Amino acid sequence: MISTIDKVKLGLALLLAVAGVAGFYFFADQALALRVIMVMAGFILAFAVTSFTGPGQHFIGFGREAVAETKKVVWPTRKETVQTTGIVILLVILMAVFMWLVDAMLGWAVKHLMGWGG
Repeated sequence: MISTIDKVKLGLALLLAVAGVAGFYFFADQALALRVIMVMAGFILAFAVTSFTGPGQHFIGFGREAVAETKKVVWPTRKETVQTTGIVILLVILMAVFMWLVDAMLGWAVKHLMGWGG
């Protein structure tokens, strides 16, 4: 259950994000870089406010756990990646040829069954 103070903080964060986007359009005559900075500032401030809420803390904890799990992954070597990619490409080509042959044989069979073949 989200507490009332968390709801207020999340509302403030939403207002900050909307203010950043609104600033982008309100200051249309300003330089694009300044307008993009306004949007980024709005979202950064919104994230900062959100990080002080219960759901924000859960989200940050989830992100930390995801990074920790990613570090545990044993990534394939370049050689393994190239070999696996080659096998996949070869199997795709073989399946394409197989499907083409099946299609050609079925087309031939239908022509002969319908009496269109020579």
